[in-house]
Amino acid sequence: MENLETILKELNLTPEEYRRIVDRTGREPNLTELWIFSAMWSEHCSYKSSRPYLRRMPSSGKNVLIGPGENAGVVSIGDGLALVFKMESHNHPSFIEPYNGAATGVGGILRDIFTMGARPVAILDSLRFGEPDDEKMRYLIDGVVAGIAGYGNCMGIPTVGGEVYFDAAYKDNILVNAMAVGVVRDDRIFLAKASGAGNPVFYVGSKTGRDGIHGATMASASFTDETAVLKPTVQVGDPFMEKLLMEACLELMKTDHIVAIQDMGAAGLTSSSVEMAAKGGLGIEIDLDKVPQREEGMLPYEIMLSESQERMLIIAKKGHEKAVEAIFKKWNLDVSEIGKLIGTREIIVRANGQLQARLPLDMLVDEAPVYTRYARMPASITAAATVNAAELIPEPKDYRETFLSLLSSPTIGSKRWAFEQYDHSVGTDTVIKPGADAALLRIKGTRKGIAMTTDGNARYTELAPFAGSEIAVCEAARNIACVGARPLAVTDCLNFGNPENPDVMWQFIESINGISAACLTMGIPVVSGNVSFYNETEGSSIYPTPVIGMVGLMDTLEQRITPGFKDNGDVIVLLGETLDECGGSEYLKLVAGKITGAPPRVSPETERRLVDLIGALNKARLVKSASDCSEGGLAVTLAQCAMAGGKGAKINIAWRYRPDLELFSESQHRIVLTAARRHLRRIETMAHSSRIPLTIIGAVGGKNLAIGKVFSVPVETMRVAYEKGL
Repeated sequence: MENLETILKELNLTPEEYRRIVDRTGREPNLTELWIFSAMWSEHCSYKSSRPYLRRMPSSGKNVLIGPGENAGVVSIGDGLALVFKMESHNHPSFIEPYNGAATGVGGILRDIFTMGARPVAILDSLRFGEPDDEKMRYLIDGVVAGIAGYGNCMGIPTVGGEVYFDAAYKDNILVNAMAVGVVRDDRIFLAKASGAGNPVFYVGSKTGRDGIHGATMASASFTDETAVLKPTVQVGDPFMEKLLMEACLELMKTDHIVAIQDMGAAGLTSSSVEMAAKGGLGIEIDLDKVPQREEGMLPYEIMLSESQERMLIIAKKGHEKAVEAIFKKWNLDVSEIGKLIGTREIIVRANGQLQARLPLDMLVDEAPVYTRYARMPASITAAATVNAAELIPEPKDYRETFLSLLSSPTIGSKRWAFEQYDHSVGTDTVIKPGADAALLRIKGTRKGIAMTTDGNARYTELAPFAGSEIAVCEAARNIACVGARPLAVTDCLNFGNPENPDVMWQFIESINGISAACLTMGIPVVSGNVSFYNETEGSSIYPTPVIGMVGLMDTLEQRITPGFKDNGDVIVLLGETLDECGGSEYLKLVAGKITGAPPRVSPETERRLVDLIGALNKARLVKSASDCSEGGLAVTLAQCAMAGGKGAKINIAWRYRPDLELFSESQHRIVLTAARRHLRRIETMAHSSRIPLTIIGAVGGKNLAIGKVFSVPVETMRVAYEKGL
């Protein structure tokens, strides 16, 4: 093959991988076959650097119906119903073209949900940007938020929650993670496992174009000056087409016409056909001449690798072809029988009446390379751990101004500018809207509620990946508990730099171990997820950013809790202990401009007891409001509760440390709750039994948040500062 070195570089295949292909097949592959290997052996599709470590995560539990390996995870919520949910990344495309990159990220994760037979009911996101004072970053922020809103709103699916962080570490590599949740009958779940040699293969949805052809390989390589401007690699989404596709698929799934279905996501027709056939122990034969195309002269490898959106691959039952076609024609969608399942474990691709590819499926899937990368702890970890963050922070001359500056910082400040672009009420099921600790939706026809959140503080994982990842799990569980639900299961999105860098690989392994340890201790399984490597530009990597998506269940919506202060005179209680812990905090960044020190200490066992305690207090109807302490510490939590309820509070704390170090400490395992004073004795008894520290810190009332003699700020003044975060 001419110019082999150039071709391999373009396809992101190593010379060693090429020799492996030749040795295994006994011949040189043609260009179409080489492209198929490039896609299936890419980091994005094969997980060749992460697969051995992902198995460490606990994935089983009494509620788990389907764990990792399918399009999404599935957990039972009783009464014959189940939740289907997953989180995915669309980082590189969103940096290249923010609107379509983010929009198609939403479209892709929604297809992962309804391809399993579930109707999507909610979208969440987790976004990371560089500092917002940069003109290009403002463009990226605006485009990403508009893309998420544009796709979700047109689909009629509410975007109900998420998180947005800002840090210079994401200047050249923003992160756009999207999560979707759906509801399905637990006896109508569809899988991507082909069966029945001779069964027909159907292509349905929109036509195939050249957009996204390099998608999987681009997501498996670092950015350079050249790749950062490859707009043709970004798919263009059509949410109206996806709405039709969703309704057609859900209608089809009410019948017995099909045996398997798979979204054409990363690597398009290649991955969907190969993976479906391989899971069923069969082979597949495809005629590319029958694939609906919207562009002239597409080459076979372009058709196989296109990542055009809004497409599905379906294995129908033989004899049901006309019924399948009728449903998709009714919805004005392309539908074409493009091949069949075969008894030999291989993929056969034809075009123009000629054989274009013939490859063993085992080699493409089971025999994909697995690399045990060299891992080394970064020197920066040891250096940061020796820093005493408190010594870098001078005591404020004006506590009031410092507090308001923290409240208006981009990461802490209000995200209403984003939430207002999202239709979070469509479908009329949203009970707790964006801005609370977690979102809450009703399940129509039942009394149940489902809670959901996304969480992850990458500054903590930059300083200590194991502890930072544990914190992400703990905070997600705490947020679920603070709206009155009990945590059920986790999906994750693991965003890291180049795994060929030993420092990055060490961060990744430590993060996996941290998530696993926390989930094991708390009894919360990981049922789905995504790994996104190569988030770096010209050798400069993002912070290690594991994001936890969590769902929870509420038996009756009457149990829901909201964060706003409720009634004057209610007692304000702090559950948990505040320590002098400002390492990696928003406060340290604000006053010293540094991300250093040790992150807060974390104990998943303590978190489990705290979550159980809140559940018990809520079941006994003792809680009026609750909110967890996270970024910005106790002072920010109190401000958010005051603003949400439109009521002030008088706080009196017996200081153990300097007031600012205690007010803005980001110690974990803390919840601020309010209750009627007559219930205080019972709350104290239950907290003592749970071995959770309890401190009475004040009472609800007035128009100001008054913290001893430190500062007093009107609620409306806080609101003005909070709303101008961006």
